[in-house]
Amino acid sequence: MSNLILILAAQILLFTAVASAGDFAKEMNPKRFHKKEKLTHLRVYWHDILSGQNPTAIMIQKAVSNSSTSFGSITMMDNALTSDVPVNSTVVGQAQGFYAGAAQRELGFLMAMNFAFKTGKYNGSTITILGRNTVFSKVREMPVVGGSGVFRLARGYVEARTKWFDPKTGDATVEYNCYVLHY
Repeated sequence: MSNLILILAAQILLFTAVASAGDFAKEMNPKRFHKKEKLTHLRVYWHDILSGQNPTAIMIQKAVSNSSTSFGSITMMDNALTSDVPVNSTVVGQAQGFYAGAAQRELGFLMAMNFAFKTGKYNGSTITILGRNTVFSKVREMPVVGGSGVFRLARGYVEARTKWFDPKTGDATVEYNCYVLHY
């Protein structure tokens, strides 16, 4: 009889331990957590500087040999985001991340970057962009896959348009129109 009680007690303890292991997550009522969803449009200018004494983007992996498309290359960036086209315009944030040559038959990059805002009501907030960028297309669309701060739970897309490009250095200025849904 005492063995039966010990077995039952052990089974109860085991069941309790297994059942409580699922307590790390629970469903929440979204209405309690969220405010009304908003759509924000941001226009910033991304300055990719590969040349000079203070480049903002550095190739850390060269393209595979004989690649005219930069396939296999990886470039890390910490590019200024400004309020207007000239590079000396007001800096509103930084684009931090990388782009990698991901296409073998055209100049196409995988872009993975955060736009980290430094001014105004978006100071300290970010949006995360992850997508395909075929740089010779007039307009490139990439998804916004998340964010932080004001842009917590963000989703949306960006449209990129090259405003200036120097083929000798690779330096470029790109206009980003960002359409971000957030709470």
